[in-house]
Amino acid sequence: MTFFAHESSYIDENVTIGDGTKVWHFSHIQKGAQIGEKCSLGQNVNISNNVKIGNGVKIQNNVAVYEGVVLEDYVFCGPSMVFTNDLTPRSKYPKGIQGYKKTLVKYGASIGANATIVCGNTIGRWAMIASGAVVTKEVPDFALMAGVPARQIGWVCECGDVLKNELQCNECGREYALINGELTEKSKS
Repeated sequence: MTFFAHESSYIDENVTIGDGTKVWHFSHIQKGAQIGEKCSLGQNVNISNNVKIGNGVKIQNNVAVYEGVVLEDYVFCGPSMVFTNDLTPRSKYPKGIQGYKKTLVKYGASIGANATIVCGNTIGRWAMIASGAVVTKEVPDFALMAGVPARQIGWVCECGDVLKNELQCNECGREYALINGELTEKSKS
């Protein structure tokens, strides 16, 4: 098995792309990027130098993943969402890679359309960032974040369903417990 790249996309040298990955129209994968297996990169996606992307990641149209961003397995990036990598950019005074703040998006997290992720933060496992939200701080595992700036408005199940007060998923039946402010899945007996 190999990867697919549309003829209008551009892939620099020294790039690793896993089996079954699809790179669609007008996308650019820059030098040193590492993309896992079975990913989908939509139209007009830019993957900057040295970016690391896990397996099963879906990046929708018009997204730029800048240097300093790491996407773990099964992350979803909605259409036209934005990553940053410099808190105080100046055209006249570029900092280069040593000035970039790191951003980590953990396993299974989803970022909605037109959301902005300010650099230097971590988005937890299975977290859900609402469309148009602006994330300016760390996001806990399973957190549902919305608004400008984003604030936590609830919890979501691994399957994506919003959890109600009893912390049991109506969609798939998973049960969770809130322990010391952190949501964890209850073990199945």
